[in-house]
Amino acid sequence: MLTELRVRDLAVIADVTIPLKAGLNVLTGETGAGKSMVVDALALLLGERASADRVRPEAERAVVEAAFDVGTLGELARASDDVGLDIGDGALVVRREISAEGRNRTWANGSPSTVAVLGRLGALLVDLHGQHEAQSLLRPAAQRDILDAFAGAVDARAEVRGAFETSARLREEEADLRRRRDEIAKRSDYLQHVVKEISAAAPRVGEDESLEVESKRLNHVEELTRLADRLAVLLEADESGILSALAAAQRTLAQLERIDSEVEEWRETLEGAAAALQELARTVRGYASDIEADPTRLAEVEQRRDLLYRLNQKYGPTLSDVLETAERSRRELETLNSADLDLSQLAERRVLAEETLRRAAGDLTVKRRGAGSRLSKAVERLLPGLGMPGGRFLVDLGPLDAIASHGADQVTFLVQLNVGLEARSLAQVASGGELSRLMLALKVVLAAHDAVPTLVFDEVDQGIGAEVGTQVAEALWQVAQSGQVLVITHLAQIAARADHHLKVSKKPRRGVATADVEVLDREARVAEVARLLGDPADPALRRHAAELLNRKASLAAAGD
Repeated sequence: MLTELRVRDLAVIADVTIPLKAGLNVLTGETGAGKSMVVDALALLLGERASADRVRPEAERAVVEAAFDVGTLGELARASDDVGLDIGDGALVVRREISAEGRNRTWANGSPSTVAVLGRLGALLVDLHGQHEAQSLLRPAAQRDILDAFAGAVDARAEVRGAFETSARLREEEADLRRRRDEIAKRSDYLQHVVKEISAAAPRVGEDESLEVESKRLNHVEELTRLADRLAVLLEADESGILSALAAAQRTLAQLERIDSEVEEWRETLEGAAAALQELARTVRGYASDIEADPTRLAEVEQRRDLLYRLNQKYGPTLSDVLETAERSRRELETLNSADLDLSQLAERRVLAEETLRRAAGDLTVKRRGAGSRLSKAVERLLPGLGMPGGRFLVDLGPLDAIASHGADQVTFLVQLNVGLEARSLAQVASGGELSRLMLALKVVLAAHDAVPTLVFDEVDQGIGAEVGTQVAEALWQVAQSGQVLVITHLAQIAARADHHLKVSKKPRRGVATADVEVLDREARVAEVARLLGDPADPALRRHAAELLNRKASLAAAGD
């Protein structure tokens, strides 16, 4: 539930913190005091578009922040996992800033977030019904969700969704395989040529590099022989060779050792150098003797290099790429060879999945039809007490052109608010106040099924009097017993039924009208309820206000 809402520099609100509790929370105040700004603040946290004109004059930014105790809401936990948000401790704090330049910044539990994420999370936490909101009850998807919740069809709908996703995936796989088969069939001659050409050449990774080394050697036999002979002479010449110089160095070192024994450790280094150069000399002599011109081999090497070069140009740029091209072409040809059998098997699986989908959708339709009749009767029983005497509420189920992930039905809520008129959709006939009271009737009926913990009503008392207000207050209180309800009202009957009463007042502050919110105690509540009745100073109205509050206390005690 929503435990605290803080609003700073939003329109007429300078800085208020609104504590909220479980049960029925009521917000009252003079017309124009800023009550609806509380709803507007919540709407911003639920993802509503924001503009710079919402920022209080002379302020740099408007800030809206809300704290929620989310408990163990399963759907919220899944949604938070999807967006990478940790709510393991059961607390969620969301924040949104709107700068005077129109820039938006959002946070969730201290981490930067997006308006879309706030909207997704907020929809699972707050159900907002205000005069400036796009009423959720008018959306076909919301009506369908309400009916399914009342029908206890969550599992049945999940089965439909699973079957739909399976059949859709199989249709996609089938279409993809058919498309690939047709594409490969058009290229089959080319693919066969690729496999044949590369297989005939049988290239090996690194072969082009080794052939390049061999080509250089065969193309420079004379120069390599000359250089190797010269190196051998430099190493082994009788007087000027390196090995001769090392022999002289060894003799000189022996003389040093006879005088100073500490230089004896140099001998190992000098002997090692001599041994290494002797080995090098033998290697050079062998290299020089092995080098010989081989025109035939050179021609073979150049011919092979030309072949590998052409393969790299066509399928490379490297021999690894050439071999991968051959393997990929083989796999495509294998796909072509097995495509018809695979398509037949996929079609069989798709037919079975579609039959499962039809059966699951049919079962869901049966549940919806039975629940629709019961929901209509339950809501109709509440309408007279909510200021709609003779009102009728109907749930219409029509077939969709094709089964969707949510079933085979178009769910439409119809209402007849006046005798003699035909039932029409909610969007066509319901005013803001009527729509709020219809939602209230649905919430009363669905109280045990609704997963959204906080309901907010603004305008629910529009156009009703004291007698109906008493019924509306009772309905709101009933809904609040299984969650949290926040109501903005002008009716004393509703205000008196509250578990937690807050008052909005507006006063000038530094020349700017400013709204403040206070939590009312018993005496302050008597005065406020009397004001809603007509005059806070009238003794008779104050007594009536006290009676209303006492009656609420008595009903609450009886309920306990």
